[in-house]
Amino acid sequence: MREGVLADCVVLAHQCIVEFIAAVTRPRRDLGGASFLTADQARLEAEQLLAQFPVLYPDRDVLHTALHATAMYGLSWFDAHLWAYAEVNGVAEILSEDFEHGRHYGTVRVVNPFLKAEGVHKLPALYEPEPAWPVPVARAGQSRSRSSAPDKRAKGRTSRRR
Repeated sequence: MREGVLADCVVLAHQCIVEFIAAVTRPRRDLGGASFLTADQARLEAEQLLAQFPVLYPDRDVLHTALHATAMYGLSWFDAHLWAYAEVNGVAEILSEDFEHGRHYGTVRVVNPFLKAEGVHKLPALYEPEPAWPVPVARAGQSRSRSSAPDKRAKGRTSRRR
């Protein structure tokens, strides 16, 4: 998170602010029924987040992508939205404890920021270079058509409509 703030590349989905308020104002047993923050403190913190970071709001593409993510990745509706914000807006990495740490979902890598340092293995690079694929050469009298086999380079990619 520090690296993102220093590089000025942190963005928040509006859902992150909604979930932040819910999480910090929820009564907790370990605090004797109190919450981390009062409702007024949570609203103040949310206002500061809105002032500090660009906020991404849902649109048709985000909703459409989230719908597909529930089927494609088996994500919950809310997790699918969080991922869809990143996928549609070209955000390469999201921080969340609700996904599989280090996994790529489409073009987005997920990092669990709450894992202890000694338990975290180095994550793979965001993107591995694509191998040079041989291009079939058409012989005289043959047309060059794509085979019906899936394109290995497209594995894991999702289409985006802009």
